[in-house]
Amino acid sequence: MVSFSQLTYAQRGKEHPHPLARELFAVMERKRSNLSLAADVATKAELLALADRVGPYICVLKTHIDVIADFDADLVAQLQTLAEKHDFLIFEDRKFADIGNTVKLQYGGGVYRIADWAHITNCHVIPGEGIIQGLAEVGAPKGRGLLLLAEMSTKGMLATGAYTDKNVEMAVANDFVIGFIGSRRFTEERDLITMTPGVGLHASGDALGQQYRTPEMIVTENGSDIIIVGRGIYGPGKDVAAEAQRYRDAGWAAYENRLK
Repeated sequence: MVSFSQLTYAQRGKEHPHPLARELFAVMERKRSNLSLAADVATKAELLALADRVGPYICVLKTHIDVIADFDADLVAQLQTLAEKHDFLIFEDRKFADIGNTVKLQYGGGVYRIADWAHITNCHVIPGEGIIQGLAEVGAPKGRGLLLLAEMSTKGMLATGAYTDKNVEMAVANDFVIGFIGSRRFTEERDLITMTPGVGLHASGDALGQQYRTPEMIVTENGSDIIIVGRGIYGPGKDVAAEAQRYRDAGWAAYENRLK
């Protein structure tokens, strides 16, 4: 059997059973981009300006909507407009971690009403499989998809070994799950997308334990599908559009090298 990582995004999109995964692969092919921007900014104006500038180069915009100090419904409407304008999906990096009934309320209601606008969200499976079922009850009817946090990119993270294996087991068994946050391809039992944070053009780290790995390490060698980049694109003094294009090109080149 040929590994899913040896197939093109177009081939995988054509065969994938989940409509949102098919849409994501189609976006990636159209834009020749496997880049997701981690938009960790604190104001509405910053988020919208950043999304508009990098929008042409990304397949996914990753948000932390609860850090936006001046959040309002108009922000969501403008993000949706930018997603249509630039042809990207929105991933709210909520990292749900509660029991099924609670996450249903958090995902579908509250101030942010995440399921109404975020194509993708994610969760920890610490509470057990009920968290997936709870999120699916809200998100599946809306055509949304879920990523499981099989690994994280920080030094000393505890998502390893048997815990990571349990993530894989649950993902394979639940159709609402479209993939993982992690550093590699985890299974060939079904086609699950891996998105990887902590990617930089040069391997390094920061003072808070973040560890950076190159697109070649993550995509070509490890078989991950989408690179997630934040400060490497919009850090102090950077030309945001130029850096986004550099990372997009590097990520796509790593994918093409994987196919050889």
